[in-house]
Amino acid sequence: MKKILFLLFVVIIFFFSVRNAYAEENFSTNYSISYNISQNGNARVNFKVILTNKTTNYYASYYKIQLGVTDIENIKASDAEGEIKPDITKDTRGTTVGIPFNQRVVGLEQKLTFNLSFDTQGIAENLGRILEVNIPGLSNQNDFSVFSVNVITPSALGAPAYIKPAVINSTSSNLTFTKETLGKSGVYIAYGDYQVYSFDLTYHLYNNNLFKIKTEIALPPNTNYQDSEINQMIPAPVNVRVDSDGNWLAEYVLSASQKLDVHVKGKAKVSLISRPEELSESLKAEYLKPQPFWQSDNIQIKKLANNLKTPQAIYNYVVKTLSYDFSRVTTNKPRLGAQKVLDEPTSAVCLEFNDLFIALSRAAGIPAREVDGYAFTENSRERPLSLVKDILHAWPEYYDNDRKTWIMVDPTWGKTTGGVDYFNVLDFDHLAFVIKGKDSGYPVPAGGYKLPGQENKKDVLVNVDTHLDETLSTFKTDLEITKSAFPWAPVYGQIIIKNEGGQISQPQTIKVETDILEPQNQEISIDSIPPYGNISIPLKFTTPSLLTNRQDQVTITIGQKVITAKILISPFNFSKVQLLAVGGALIVIFTTFIFIITSKSGHLHLFKQKE
Repeated sequence: MKKILFLLFVVIIFFFSVRNAYAEENFSTNYSISYNISQNGNARVNFKVILTNKTTNYYASYYKIQLGVTDIENIKASDAEGEIKPDITKDTRGTTVGIPFNQRVVGLEQKLTFNLSFDTQGIAENLGRILEVNIPGLSNQNDFSVFSVNVITPSALGAPAYIKPAVINSTSSNLTFTKETLGKSGVYIAYGDYQVYSFDLTYHLYNNNLFKIKTEIALPPNTNYQDSEINQMIPAPVNVRVDSDGNWLAEYVLSASQKLDVHVKGKAKVSLISRPEELSESLKAEYLKPQPFWQSDNIQIKKLANNLKTPQAIYNYVVKTLSYDFSRVTTNKPRLGAQKVLDEPTSAVCLEFNDLFIALSRAAGIPAREVDGYAFTENSRERPLSLVKDILHAWPEYYDNDRKTWIMVDPTWGKTTGGVDYFNVLDFDHLAFVIKGKDSGYPVPAGGYKLPGQENKKDVLVNVDTHLDETLSTFKTDLEITKSAFPWAPVYGQIIIKNEGGQISQPQTIKVETDILEPQNQEISIDSIPPYGNISIPLKFTTPSLLTNRQDQVTITIGQKVITAKILISPFNFSKVQLLAVGGALIVIFTTFIFIITSKSGHLHLFKQKE
């Protein structure tokens, strides 16, 4: 009897522990867990656990399960002898459920089966247009003989946008994962077509010079994965241009010692699939050049790249080699860059994961660049952000020559999640603020425009939304041209086009038509114009012969909009300035003519002299 009590005590201690090799030797565990998820994000979770006794002397009287969620309701437990009242405790790690068994199972290969079920909102969540499912992985697969997870969702949700890890032999509404496919990373599933974010950004500008300057801020742009719209900019910029990396750069003019806060509101639609984009050979070459932090010409980096060769191999190497240093998140340790982080691989944050991937890719002949922006995360340990004050993150992208598009990847989160695939499929949680390709330090993303003393001020506010406002690009077109012209003289003008809508315009063809001015028919192609942007297109016409005395009309057609201007072409249609100019020219010509005549005769008598 004393032996049995002693053994019982040992078993009780084990089941209050997280792991115990003694228990692994004496019991095998078989887990079957189902997650029945509703459209509103509520999940009914059912555990079926089978403990198989591997000895003749021991039995289990108590079992403890650590759940990674705190939001649990309607908890029920039972074994073969009936209902069990579980012990519930909660802490920062989640919820611990202790189960005192009714049944005592003694004997070799004897099995004890128990069930646990509960409701939780902590597994699935509706975020804007996306339902995300996040199921924790296994810290140690060897603790379980069998471990399977079944995820059941309503057929109305349709097929998942992505499943991580990928599964086979499952329907879209009934997914099954084994312990081998689960791994440490767990399960990530998303349902939906795209995500929408609304953003409210503040930029603090200051001119500390004694003279006027031009400066610019970076707005969230369109990318291969993202469509942005700017609904409000206060104050409005002088202009907004698109640089070769695709950034939207808004220009402001600041007088001497002027401070200016710019407030920008808008929305962005983030998709999972990258749109195709043809990249010129000159830009491909630009994205292979070494830059500060991307030392692709370093001997060590070139050697590594020569062995790795492919984006997948480079991604795997970065994830395997670097370790995320959480202590750096709240410190001001400078950015290491690719070369230095190889010497300090345990002191990396997202910038170093990004830098090493880009440097190795460029050294391997793969165009690569950096994306900075907002990243949605509710678990800062699994999916950390390096700049927590404004929820900023950095991740790389490489150009795929076969698919003709940029592909975003996130080796940082690939590491911190324990192996979730952020190479083949990204997610809906990355919102781009800037793209850095030609310069590893410019432009600066929203959240980086802070004045001294404002370091802790929050300038980036982002929320999930459900739809864009569809403030499409709308053109305001003006034609500035002279109203009268002299025959044979050139006629100059310009077309000024402003995008007064919230979204970037598509490339356009402008038609310019006249009756007698040359050229009579022109087609002028213009590039996309971002919101609040404007362009000026110069015009030049030639007029017909000196005998023309008629009116012409210039017609400008852009899209569905038509504007016209009338020009009078006449040898007698002079302004006062033109008359003075012509008169002056005639006097000069007459004087020159008289001078030539008298020079040939040798005499010039303007007045008759007395003899």
